[in-house]
Amino acid sequence: MESKRQQKFARLIQKELAEIFQRDVSHLFQSSYISVSGVAVSPDLGVAKVHLSLLLNPNGRDMLNEIKVHTKTIRHELAKRIKNQVRVIPELIFYLDDTAEYAAKMDKIIAGLDIPSESKEDPTNPFRTEEDYYLSDEDGEDTEEDAEER
Repeated sequence: MESKRQQKFARLIQKELAEIFQRDVSHLFQSSYISVSGVAVSPDLGVAKVHLSLLLNPNGRDMLNEIKVHTKTIRHELAKRIKNQVRVIPELIFYLDDTAEYAAKMDKIIAGLDIPSESKEDPTNPFRTEEDYYLSDEDGEDTEEDAEER
C-alpha cells in the first residue's frame, strides 16, 4: 500500500506529465492524444511507473517506443516544472495502459454469451420447484394439521 506521500507525489507527476504531453512535447508525437492514466511511485520516490493511454493511434506499441526514445526530454521538462517541490526527479518508466482494450474485449465476450432465461427452479436443488416451497413447512416436518389438509 502506498503512503500518503507517495500518493501525493504520484498525483503531482501525473498532472504535470499530462500538461507536458499536451503542451510542451506534443510536436514530438504528431497529433497523437496521449493521456496519463496513472502513476505509481516507488517508496524512495526515485522511480515513477507511468501508465499511458494512447488514443487515436492504432499502433500503440510503436508510439510507446517513440515515447521511450524521448524519455530524457520528457524528464527534463518535468524537472523544470517540479524542481522547487522535490529533491530528486524520478526516473520515468512508461507502460501502455490497455484497460480500454481489455474492457472492449470483455464486452465482446459477454455479448457473445448464451444466457438462458431465468427459471423457477431452486438453484441449490434443481429437482425442487417453486410450488414445492408452498407445499412444505419451513421446518420440513409433517404435522397433524398438514396430514388433515391432504
